[in-house]
Amino acid sequence: MTTAPAHSPIAAPTELRDRRPNAIREGLLIAGRDLLHWVREPWGLVFGLAFNIMLILLFGFLFGGAIEVPGGGDYIAYLLPGMFALTMLFGLEGTMTAMAEDAKRGITDRFRSLPISSSAVALGRAAADLANSALSLGVLMAGGLLIGWRPTTGPLEIAAGVALLLWLRFALLWVGVYLGLRFRGTGATTAVQVLVWPFGFLSTVFVSAETMPGWLGVVAAWNPVSATATAARELFGNPTGTTGGWLAEHAVLAASVWPLAITLVFVPLAATGYRHLRR
Repeated sequence: MTTAPAHSPIAAPTELRDRRPNAIREGLLIAGRDLLHWVREPWGLVFGLAFNIMLILLFGFLFGGAIEVPGGGDYIAYLLPGMFALTMLFGLEGTMTAMAEDAKRGITDRFRSLPISSSAVALGRAAADLANSALSLGVLMAGGLLIGWRPTTGPLEIAAGVALLLWLRFALLWVGVYLGLRFRGTGATTAVQVLVWPFGFLSTVFVSAETMPGWLGVVAAWNPVSATATAARELFGNPTGTTGGWLAEHAVLAASVWPLAITLVFVPLAATGYRHLRR
């Protein structure tokens, strides 16, 4: 009985299978490239954290004394989970800018010319940005503890609150990927960055929807950022600022469904944008 030589067609299927693009492995390699870039140039991350800390200090100590939380409770305890959610939203700008820069400089085209999975570039960006956001969230939570914020629930509830915050970030980063591929001009990038602000402030991050005019309160309550902020407050055992209504009773459900809907819409859009990318 003889064995098949190394060049025999019997070995071909195994060789082809070994050479087949692996989106997860390749995505992690690209994520490592993005993380290494942040290690070499950490100023974007540092300035982003400094800005969020400034907002916490501004609203918590300068305006906080004049703000009452419906249902009672300390304003700092109300504010911090909202700021965590807002930080997840602001990360969208970084994702969009990075994708737009890579596309503009031709780096994305170089990736497309390689024999790798077509989804690896977007997955790599998503993994790197999610790691960046987890680090930022950890730093903000540590800073919150220093200024008096305290979660009052158990480890499982706290972990669930952190998971919902990162779940929102995961969904929004696909929005950033799509926008970065779709709008690469400096003006378009700036316009989207400006529009993020009213979307973030028209929420329950800083004040309860119950303190707003009727129609505005409804809009703010249905903001995905508001759902995550309220759910995080509930899971951390902090004041939610909601004394009634659908969101008061189903905040965790809303914070789970909103990111799922965003992901289902923007992942296919991002994939289509990548396939049709032209310099």
